[in-house]
Parts: sequence; C-alpha cells; structure tokens
Amino acid sequence: MKKEAARRKFIKKSILGTGGLLLATNFVSCAGDPEFNSQFQAPSFLAKKNFDLGVASFDPTDSQVIIWTRYNSTEATVKIVWQLSLDMEFKNIVRSGEVQTDADRDYTVAVEIQDLAANMQLYYRFLQEDKQHVSVVGETRTFPKTGITSLHIGLTSCANYEAGYFNVYEAMAHDTIDLVLHVGDYIYENKANVLSADTNMNRVHSPTNELLSLDDYRMRYRQYRKDSSLQLLHQKKPCICVWDDHEIANDAYKEGAQNHQTNEGDFETRKQAAIQAYSEYLPFTTTDTAIIYRSFQFGDLAKLVVLDTRIAGRDKQLSVEAYRDESGIVNTLQLEQDLADSTRTLLGNIQKNWLLNEINSNSCTWLLLGQQVLFGKMHLPIELIQELNKLQISYANNTFISESEMDDFSLLLSDLVQLKVRIEANDPTLTDTDKNRIEHTMPYNLDAWDGYPAEREIVLNALEGKRSLVLSGDSHNAWHNIVAKENEAFVCHEFATAAVSSSGLELFVSDAQQLQNFQDSLVYLIEGLVFFDASKKGYVSLTLTQDTAITNWVSVDSVLEKPSVAQITNTIQV
Repeated sequence: MKKEAARRKFIKKSILGTGGLLLATNFVSCAGDPEFNSQFQAPSFLAKKNFDLGVASFDPTDSQVIIWTRYNSTEATVKIVWQLSLDMEFKNIVRSGEVQTDADRDYTVAVEIQDLAANMQLYYRFLQEDKQHVSVVGETRTFPKTGITSLHIGLTSCANYEAGYFNVYEAMAHDTIDLVLHVGDYIYENKANVLSADTNMNRVHSPTNELLSLDDYRMRYRQYRKDSSLQLLHQKKPCICVWDDHEIANDAYKEGAQNHQTNEGDFETRKQAAIQAYSEYLPFTTTDTAIIYRSFQFGDLAKLVVLDTRIAGRDKQLSVEAYRDESGIVNTLQLEQDLADSTRTLLGNIQKNWLLNEINSNSCTWLLLGQQVLFGKMHLPIELIQELNKLQISYANNTFISESEMDDFSLLLSDLVQLKVRIEANDPTLTDTDKNRIEHTMPYNLDAWDGYPAEREIVLNALEGKRSLVLSGDSHNAWHNIVAKENEAFVCHEFATAAVSSSGLELFVSDAQQLQNFQDSLVYLIEGLVFFDASKKGYVSLTLTQDTAITNWVSVDSVLEKPSVAQITNTIQV
C-alpha cells in the first residue's frame, strides 16, 4: 500500500504540473483509500448529457481495471464522480470516487482501480453532480486468478474513418469475446482525402489537415470516438491497446517517419504530442506514457506480452528504392547484406531484453505476443515484388489499375506458379534461369519483421519449444503464417487480422476470379503461408483452452453501408 500511495502522490503532483506527458497519467484508486471511496448519492434525476464520447475500460487483470470517459466542457475544472458496481442499477456499488479534470488532459478521466476481487462482472458510470449529468453504463470485468479454463480474445487493427463504417467494431461488441486486443492504427493521421468511393457516408477526417499538433491529434480522437460502433465496442468490452504508426505518422520509427517532412517541424515534438493524446484517449497501465509495452497473465492459461514494434527502439526501415540504380535495377546483394546486419533493431535493446525475460519466465500454457507488424517470413520472387510495386505506383497516380496491367500481373503469377510446380516435380528440363526466378526471393515488406531478420531470429530462438502464438495487424489483410527459424525448424503460428476498414491489396485486384487466383498463388509461392484473404474486412476471434487454440477469421459483408452481417470465413485449430 505504501508503494501505491507514493505512486498516487507522484501522479497527482504530475497532474497539477504545467508540462510533460504525465499530465495524462491515470488517476489511481486503491482499496482503503478514503479519497477514492466516497459515499456519493446519485440524484434521483440524471440526464445523459456531455459524456458524448461514451465510456471505455482498459487493461483488465485479476485485480484491477482502468475506466475512462470524457466530459464535454470549457470550464476551468470539472469534478467527475465515478462508480463501480456489481449490477447495472448501481444498487451494489463496489467502489466510487471523485476526480477533477480540465483542459490540460482534454477533460478526459482515466481511473486505474486497483485491489479488486478476482473474477467479477462489473458495471461502471460517471456523473457530474452539479449539472446532474450521467454517462452510459459500461461493462467490464476482472479475470479469475486461478483455474481459468478458457480465454476468448478479439484481435483488431487498422480503422480508417474515411475508408468505411466501423461495422467490424459493432460485430465485436456483440461477440462473446472476453477482451479486445487492439494492435494499432486506431486513428489515421493523414489529411482529409475521402478515401472511400462512397461519398454518401460523409466520413471526412477532422481536422482536414495532417495531424501535427496536440490539438490536431485530440480532435481526431474525438471524431473517432463519436462513432457509434466504436462507442458500443468500448462500452461492452474491456480493451488492451497498443499504438502502431498512424497514431503518430505513417511508417514511424524511433527518430522519424515516412510521413514527416522537415517543413512540418520537429519530429520529437510531434511524437510527444501524439503520445500524450493517445494516453488521454487510450489509457494504459504505466507511470511513463512513452513506454507502452507490457504484459498480462490470465491464471496459468495464458501470458499476453504486448510489444511496441514502432517507436520504442526501431531503427529506420530500409527501402528498396535506395538500392535501385538509374536503370531501375535493384542491387539485391547489397540489400541482403544490409538486411542481415545484426545491429539493426526493431525493438531496441531495452525492450528486447525485457521481452526475452518475459518469454523465459513464462509458466503459462500459452504465450501470446500481441504486436503490430507481420512476424512471418513473407518472401516473394523478386520480379513479382517489382510488379506489385509497379501496380502500387500506378494506383497512386491514377486511383485505378488498368485491365492490361492486371492481365500482365495475372500472367506473371500463373507463370511463377507453374515454374514452382515444375521445380517441386523435379522437371529435368528446367534451366538455372527458371529456378532462379522462383528461388531468388526478397521480403515484400521491409517495414515488418522481414526488415529486421536478425532480431526476429533472436526472438524465435527464445520462443522455440514453447506453445506460442503471434497476434498481428497492420497489413489490412488476413494471414495465417507458420513461422520457422532460418534452419527451417518450426517455432510458432502467426494469426494476423484484416482491417476494420482500411484498404488492403483488394485495391489492386477487383475482379473476383483474379482475386482468388492472387490469394491462392501467394499461399503457394510463400513458404509458411497457410491462409491469406486480400479483400474482406474483419477481426480474429481466438479461443484458448489448456488443450487447444481455435482461431476464427470473422468478416463483415460491407464497410460501405450499414447494417452489415458478420460471418466466420476461416477457422484453424492448433
């Protein structure tokens, strides 16, 4: 208790200060602390006003949870009462308290409620006594400390407000999942560009400029949190969240980003503003909002390790374009040498050592790595990568792919597939040139773990022999990878979720038959790839027991109109 009291005083002092990221640190409520156990009696009449971004809960464990809201106000300070109850009518209040919020934290409230009993279904709400305003009732929980027989996780990422409705979030809210793991791209930082072809949706980014300042990021979070489907998900399910790049800037790394130019100011200042806004709207258990990697244990069933593969320690990504000469030829030998550099890091040494300790100390049946970018080895024949790059450039310039371009691409795919079939059949007529077309491969995405293979091998060595699963997002498409070490020894499965709404590879392949051929061809050409869906939007539903892990990819039939129907489109059991 002394340790928590000291932490609480430290946090309060930070909240009363005038600068620094700790302005957004959570209020902390300990059992037995009279300051957070008020006997507040709610007025008989309460109006559901000014809590217009709903409620949310985060980082549930067997003894604590964070509850969140925002009060719409311009007053200097606002006092907010919070209540935690065993019933929706708040007749059996477990804990309550009063906190004060203001513009320094954008009128958000995040209470980290500690010392709770295990395995409780809980309900919570927020009240403003003077104006007799009340929020909606949120639902959350604590988990059993021992004897957990199953755990049901919903995995999601990549929700672009402009690209479509958040029907995926609504489907998750109605699912039986115990908690949501959101692995990033909760918002998008880009300026308004009406990505969706259906302009009747009226989903244009606000502010319309690219996000650079703290006010910009806050405004974008407020816009996203007004979405009814996202509000419903947060109201119904506790979440564990981690940022990816778009919460800061596209393809961010420790010291910069692809979507940050010198005329946009100091990147570190922009990053700190983005982190502060994130911690205000997606609070997590921490005393330093710059450190988001953390772990959770669910009895002896599962340990969930949540990583920051984006800004904690990431070296700048390598770019294929930097190795292309004036004639367009890529110096693949030099690129491969640079990729193999063992000093390049995705995690940074501090986080890497922390991760290795978390892996080595795990005693649970399942070890889960929740993280952003694809972990599996996505190596493709070089000429196929070059052709995909051409399609991306063409789409960026014209917003469509011509029929002739798609025909050429489909012919190349067919040709490469037939070559691999002949190689596997030991066709004696194959030339060395034929074989090289298949065997000379490159990573498709250097922003993912493929861009940091030496560090991935270190992690795989630590995971070897353990029942581990990697849960990923970022790519906007659905994947199942069987991940092996360089010596081809199997280590783990990776399950990657499709996007909530962000566009994926379906932009380049719209014809249904061509799309199916594309998916089937990639599964055949990429070693370790078991399942790939390039078009559907959805989430991953993972159910763990002591014996099995059952993974369902759940897809919605549309993000361009409401309502939408969700259905399971693929299942794997390991």
